[in-house]
Amino acid sequence: MVALDESIIARLKTHGKTFEVFVDPEGALALKRGEVVKIENIIAVEDVFSDAKNGDRPAEQDVINAFGTTDALQIARKIIIDGELHLTTEQKKKIQDEKKARVISIIATNAINPQTKGPHPPARIEAAMIEAGVHLDPMKNVDELVEITMKAIRPIIPIRFEEVRIAVKLPAEFAAKAYGGVAGFGTLTKQEWQNDGSWIGVITIPAGRQDELYSLLNRLTKGSAETKFLK
Repeated sequence: MVALDESIIARLKTHGKTFEVFVDPEGALALKRGEVVKIENIIAVEDVFSDAKNGDRPAEQDVINAFGTTDALQIARKIIIDGELHLTTEQKKKIQDEKKARVISIIATNAINPQTKGPHPPARIEAAMIEAGVHLDPMKNVDELVEITMKAIRPIIPIRFEEVRIAVKLPAEFAAKAYGGVAGFGTLTKQEWQNDGSWIGVITIPAGRQDELYSLLNRLTKGSAETKFLK
């Protein structure tokens, strides 16, 4: 269960009555989006109210008429899915800030400037979002928000999602230890061990992760790895 002071009210008006429950804001949002969530983990009080703030409870017959059961967990699930979530200004801002950070991270990781073939720094993406006046609805999931953001900032900065292929050669003295780190970084489409003990492979990664790959190679091989941009 979530702590009561960290919860919000989920409200459903049905059958001429109002029913409310105290819920965790993030968990309730996830449930409304269709994600798999254990209802017992996201409610603060295993009870149903007609006025949660005042602690007023509805008549049992009203509950049965509206939901066909008195099981608080079943009722809470329906209230969350079909009803409204009442976020405080502070909670809404916290969720928006968290989602903004995730949206920027996803775009910076997966998108490039098609003119230079290089990634956009997070700061540039954030600046474009501000200029475009992007509003992040806390009720929408991150995938939707990424799509909305990309559409909004395209007129401001050249950007698109793209994957790239990079050929990598690991020198013999580092190949055995570095191979696992490189192979796990993206999708290997081709690889070959050479007679001298060196390793050559082609890895497909999100375009925005090129700098991360080069940094990884420098760490693993002390700057001795060779790379070639293929796409």
